[in-house]
Amino acid sequence: MNNFPWQLAFGIGSSADFQTMALDVFAYQFENVDIYQQYCNLLGKNTANVHSLEDIPFMPIEFFRDHSPLAKGQPEEKVFRSSGTTGSITSRHRVARLDVYDVSLTNGFRLFYGEPSEYCILALLPSYLERQDSSLVHMASRLMQQSGHTDNGFFLYNYAELAGKLKQLERAGRKTLLLGVSFALLDLATNHPMPLKHTLIMETGGMKGRRKEITRQELHAILQDAFSVEHIHSEYGMTELLSQAYSKGKGHYRCPPWMKILTRDVYDPYASQESGKTGALNVIDLANVYSCSFIGTRDLGKVHPDGSFEVLGRIDHSDTRGCNLMVE
Repeated sequence: MNNFPWQLAFGIGSSADFQTMALDVFAYQFENVDIYQQYCNLLGKNTANVHSLEDIPFMPIEFFRDHSPLAKGQPEEKVFRSSGTTGSITSRHRVARLDVYDVSLTNGFRLFYGEPSEYCILALLPSYLERQDSSLVHMASRLMQQSGHTDNGFFLYNYAELAGKLKQLERAGRKTLLLGVSFALLDLATNHPMPLKHTLIMETGGMKGRRKEITRQELHAILQDAFSVEHIHSEYGMTELLSQAYSKGKGHYRCPPWMKILTRDVYDPYASQESGKTGALNVIDLANVYSCSFIGTRDLGKVHPDGSFEVLGRIDHSDTRGCNLMVE
């Protein structure tokens, strides 16, 4: 089966639904994604002995850098690349269908924030906007299209212009979403502090050597003080995924129903970790059906009993990624 009924992911209504579809996606990817099948075979895992989420192998995220998985017979509609650092080898996510990404993005945003049309959307993404292959820029562009507000826009390093636009929207009482990378939001906070009563600030991570690394808690405290807001929101996504998790404050993220975070033992990549303990994050993204839905990241975190999770830093000696913040 070269095609998969991906639409089913967005109708998941229970944990049983999630497990059923996850096992179906595993079977599909085992048969159709060569590099994933090779990895599973090395672990002695296959469709005959994988019967639960705990049995499914999580492919190391580095495989997107070295192999760029894609299901047999699927087109390559778009290639997203990670930001990386100068001279580093970046991840490549070959996306077979952008419409799947767009459905996942839109449904996820609606679940946590309502209709994009409710917001004027301003994106402060300088290091990403300078590239043509950023999934984050695509995400912001798609939300702007759905918003349809005439003042929507991207901002590079023109902080004064952005500050002026924010003041204009504040005077009008216009509900606004400011989506930005950490270092740029800090620059804006340093040079143009202002009270924001109608603006939701959402950081996506991203120091990348632009500033001294600080904890997410420190970042949020600076932004809260500069803009007189109670909470700083956060988005957890990456080049290798087609879905996003969101935090509405204090760094506690929640996933849409078709996405799930688990933890594994840092010292044993094949051993799962019980809820509440710090471990490396494993991500299940059922929208990511045509590449790999089961990814072992290099992020450290903790999953809470209610299903929310925190990102606490990076595994030692791993490459710096755009979403990196120091261990809290």
